Amino acid sequence: MNGGNAAQVEPSVAPRARRLGRGIGLALLGAVTAFAMLGPSLLGIDPAAQALQDSLLAPSPAHPLGTDVLGRSVLARLAHAARLSLGLALASALTAAVPGVLLGVLAAWRGGLTDRALSMLADATLSVPGLLLVLLLAAVAPGRVGALYAGLALVLWVEWFRVARAASRPVLAGHAVQASRLLGFGRAYLLRRHVLPELAPLLRTMLALGTAQGVLALAALGFIGVGVQPPTAELGLMMTEYLPHWHEAPWLIGAPTGLLMTVVLGMMLVSPEAAP
Repeated sequence: MNGGNAAQVEPSVAPRARRLGRGIGLALLGAVTAFAMLGPSLLGIDPAAQALQDSLLAPSPAHPLGTDVLGRSVLARLAHAARLSLGLALASALTAAVPGVLLGVLAAWRGGLTDRALSMLADATLSVPGLLLVLLLAAVAPGRVGALYAGLALVLWVEWFRVARAASRPVLAGHAVQASRLLGFGRAYLLRRHVLPELAPLLRTMLALGTAQGVLALAALGFIGVGVQPPTAELGLMMTEYLPHWHEAPWLIGAPTGLLMTVVLGMMLVSPEAAP
């Protein structure tokens, strides 16, 4: 009897939990996005402006997150870092999505030699670790945001390709597509009417995960000193700068770490497949 009641309750609880998780994720991302977009202009503080007399000040009304060792406002630097990391990661994910999805659908549509050639290209890209590939491009143009952007897009397109290729195959072999072909509809119609609507939920998931992956990759590169260079504010670079002072000013390392965790958590919760 109790088992039957549990079975009846679970189906209604799961969608509610997913909606709650998605709502929390959207709220977190909305707050971070508003902070990243509006924070720099509202604060009106130069993130690179130094005031050595204000070195390592504790959080106060004048400096809500304190100041770093050079007397720079941590709140202002965090706002600029959030804008840079989110904008660059999202741009890289969207840039990777276009060729990745189109090539994945093309491979599933044509099959044969085209499928094998594109799959070999994707496998060749995967043979080099993603972070190493970004490192190589960053070494060619050290400190250049364009190199990081190109490296992330080059790494992320493979995931879009593989997901689009696998998900397109059953759609293209389905009765709806076959019927549309018999009626004489062109490829653009089939792609717009049948393939892309079926892929949309997966693509939204991929966009959230790809953006989160990009933010983490940028932070990792900044942390080891091969990403964005000082005095530019970036989350990983801020962690590297603040880590030596965690004994005397522990709140410093908490600011970029907390923002990074919030972004990744929000992306995971918004992702339909990753929501609880």
